[in-house]
Amino acid sequence: MPRSARLETRLAPDAHALLKRAAEIQGRSVSDFVVTAAQEAARKVIADVEVIQLSRAAQERFADMLLSPPPAAPALRKAFKRRRQLLRD
Repeated sequence: MPRSARLETRLAPDAHALLKRAAEIQGRSVSDFVVTAAQEAARKVIADVEVIQLSRAAQERFADMLLSPPPAAPALRKAFKRRRQLLRD
């Protein structure tokens, strides 16, 4: 994919030196290092919001409830009955 978008930033000299040193260690350009690190951080932030992580016990309980749901409460049965009536009218 062609690179056409730009991202510019001003850095303190010590921050630039740190990024430059890390990029050199990995044999990459500073730009490549920064873009890769930013993409990894962005993916983590998005995953932290979009992915729900459950413990093993919670996963098993969730699956059990999907496979064997508790009986519907009277209020829920009443709501479904009312919905059917509304849809028929």
